Amino acid sequence: LNEIASGKHEITNKINSANFPMIIIGNSAVCRPDSSAIIFRIREISEKYNIVRGDWNGFNFMSSVASRVGALDLGFVPGQGGYDFNSIIENSENGNLDIVYLLGADEFSVDKLTNSFVIYQGHHGDKGAELADVILPGSAYTEKNATYINTEGRVQNAYAAVSPPGIAKEDWKIIRAFSSYIDKTLPYNNLEELRNRISEINNGLIIENFLIKAENNDIGDHKASLLKEEITNEKLNFFMSCNISRASETMAKCIIAQQGK
Repeated sequence: LNEIASGKHEITNKINSANFPMIIIGNSAVCRPDSSAIIFRIREISEKYNIVRGDWNGFNFMSSVASRVGALDLGFVPGQGGYDFNSIIENSENGNLDIVYLLGADEFSVDKLTNSFVIYQGHHGDKGAELADVILPGSAYTEKNATYINTEGRVQNAYAAVSPPGIAKEDWKIIRAFSSYIDKTLPYNNLEELRNRISEINNGLIIENFLIKAENNDIGDHKASLLKEEITNEKLNFFMSCNISRASETMAKCIIAQQGK
């Protein structure tokens, strides 16, 4: 990255000759201690070689986790004095967290939360549900009217095809009921009011199939240093990357076929 930024790497000739050059970074690059340095170098490269300009934004991030892009657009990051993911795990292991609320969170070693009271909200009875002290059954994407953000950052609306099974409810209804139970009542009672609230947080999240222009001005840390460790690809089972696919017999057969068993 330093060689590309300084113009000493051979790939710079290809970047300069490209009409629409693009950089795509994945989870492995941003889930490292030097992630802020990596992001800054890529931002620096993007600015130097016009990868980001008025008619083109070639600085892209590819997430391997469903709903991460939408969560970030809503501001799902630690608040002042809050814990990030690693801090939550560490404090739970040390017995410093009384309660952990898992909202469809299954992509980690949930056995590290045994010292906390675990509330799990989700569907398909995945990893988080196995450890939970309380399970609040939610709805799958086929069972609710919902708004999603695709990989490109466009808003897409989904509509319920079937009703949720048993006592399962749409996720926002569970959270709304929970907020009332703890005397922190949220200001919406139906889907329309909920979407109005979302528009107050980020107005771009109510305009379907519209791409909001991204700003790269302040990302990364110019003071941070790059580690000498190689950036390795994240090990991901593409046939079972979420709770729905992990519960699928068809996806299980795909894995068996891939392994030649």
